[in-house]
Amino acid sequence: MDANATSTGDAATPSGAYCPVFQHVIESLGRRWTGVIVRELLSGPARFSDLKRAIPGLSDRLLVERLQELEHEHLVCRTVSEGPTYALTERGEDLRAAIAAVDQHASRWAQSCELAERPGRVAKV
Repeated sequence: MDANATSTGDAATPSGAYCPVFQHVIESLGRRWTGVIVRELLSGPARFSDLKRAIPGLSDRLLVERLQELEHEHLVCRTVSEGPTYALTERGEDLRAAIAAVDQHASRWAQSCELAERPGRVAKV
């Protein structure tokens, strides 16, 4: 049986045991704007200016920082020809189901959540 599977055999249900790899991944993706950037890149490669336009409220400095972090994690690759273009790597594309699940959760619970109504927050619902 998988070390993370429960006694019912459901491999998607964690056993509750601490996993430093999970912690690293969830903290990396949980950094401010990172999930939104990955979600945007799931639509396909984008130039820096496209990402800026698609994500209101994100500063140039923070976008550069997050893209560099995503490159360091091998989730995004940067190509330079007539300006830098960013695309998800195979590892980044592998997050599609997880991002879709979070997106579905956000859509389902948006009405009961005050995040969209808080001042200074940009809600994409």
